[in-house]
Amino acid sequence: MDRTLTTATTAKIADAATAGSAHAVGLAEWLTRRAARAPHKPALTCNGITWNYGELIERIERMSAVLAAGGVTPGARVGYLGLNDPMFVVVLFATARIGAICVPLNFRLSGQELAFIIGDAGVHTLVVGEEHIAVIDAVRTDLACHCFIHRGGAVPGWESADALMAGARAERSLPVAVPVRADDVAVIMYTSGTTGHPKGAMLTHGNFWANNLNEMFLWDMVSTDVTLNFAPMFHVGGLLCGSMATLLAGGHLMLQRAFDAEAVLHAVAAHRITVSFAVPAMLLFISQHAAFEAADLSSLRLIAVGGAPMPEPLLRLYGARNIPVHQGYGMTETASMITFLHPDRSSDKLGSSGTPPLMTEIKLIDASGEPVTAPGATGEICVRGANVMPGYWNRPEATQASFTPDGWFRSGDIGYRDAEGFLYVCDRIKDMVISGGENIYPAEVESVLYDHPDIAEVAVIGAPDARWGERVVAVVAPCPGKSITLEGLHAFAEGKLARYKLPKELRIVDALPRNSTGKVLKATLRVHNVATATGSP
Repeated sequence: MDRTLTTATTAKIADAATAGSAHAVGLAEWLTRRAARAPHKPALTCNGITWNYGELIERIERMSAVLAAGGVTPGARVGYLGLNDPMFVVVLFATARIGAICVPLNFRLSGQELAFIIGDAGVHTLVVGEEHIAVIDAVRTDLACHCFIHRGGAVPGWESADALMAGARAERSLPVAVPVRADDVAVIMYTSGTTGHPKGAMLTHGNFWANNLNEMFLWDMVSTDVTLNFAPMFHVGGLLCGSMATLLAGGHLMLQRAFDAEAVLHAVAAHRITVSFAVPAMLLFISQHAAFEAADLSSLRLIAVGGAPMPEPLLRLYGARNIPVHQGYGMTETASMITFLHPDRSSDKLGSSGTPPLMTEIKLIDASGEPVTAPGATGEICVRGANVMPGYWNRPEATQASFTPDGWFRSGDIGYRDAEGFLYVCDRIKDMVISGGENIYPAEVESVLYDHPDIAEVAVIGAPDARWGERVVAVVAPCPGKSITLEGLHAFAEGKLARYKLPKELRIVDALPRNSTGKVLKATLRVHNVATATGSP
């Protein structure tokens, strides 16, 4: 593709800057307006290739023409499966440009898991990285997608995105941009389901806009920032913690295809990275690398951390390198951010997740729904703000259950506030396990393991893990006369569960503890050292 901006593209960018629109919160609209301010400024770098803002907009326009020509209409869903790549950014904004909805897919999932999500979302067009074609081909007969597009050269049965975009001359085939409202859905991000199936959180253009503003005000994002993203962009952390706000601010977003500690250290020094996002496990691996001590990290003005609590020793280690760590608490359903703790308070508010940003508010409620206001008193954390999703895709009952009658989102987490209003998250109502920043719901794992012919009962819980935050533990009561091994569980669940969801530890018991109604007492399992543990952390 010609890397020189066409006259037509430059004119369109300039027109967008002066047109004025009530729909400026739309993803494609604000990016086009931002590009108009400095089209020749670096916007996106990956694998040694850099696009400026004008080049990025031109590719987005061409991809929007490809999608429209393939039958994607406003409201239709476009799936993307692949590692971090500039094409993901192009597909996201091109989909938004024609009023459609992007569905980022977790490349760590098995074919069966992906097929469920693709079917549940009703994906019309699926864009896939070359490294994931095989997993889709294995389940392709189960998919109702109309178009299959891949990132790269000729592959039998697949359209080439590069070839299609090269043929989509923006001057003659560009579809008219579709105006969107703040409450129109921009992205459906799937979260693991508490009942065994994932649910799609509908994030609107307004949700993205609000989260961007939250981050820009909290982190003082400016056009000179260079942000490094190595977290997967199918995840709300990788997509929304810094990446989108960087583009809105007119900064330079650098993508790494996947996390690699050595590559991170090299990139920070070589490109003078100022902002980044990580989960604590990533920061641990970076600190354990042999090059960490000598690495030049002086350009970093902040690292945003989320997905799991930040261990105090790790916080001290980065503090000793004069690297400010912004700790946060967020969820997919809230477009990431709920509260944030500024580095200035990390010592005297150790263990706190901070206070809400500008566009967000929180409250605590008791079991009857009444507000909890006394310092130190615990309650369920509820969230309200322009960053909160309107609900789950095709799940009206789950949506209703997730909101209070007066419109607050129920997080399912238990916390308390101190006298200054700083939030401390102390427990989870839901049994979610957070391992390496990934949300794992026990019901999903249990539903697979219960099919094992030698298992009579199984419960899945989380256990503290020095590297990953938490690890998945399977507590199993075998059938009489049968034996279970961790390796056997892995072999049985292979292909049915993503590898990060597989149990890292197996505990054998005669029977699971239950209450009078038959419910498994998972709190008991967590507290007591039940039987023999096998496997490794």
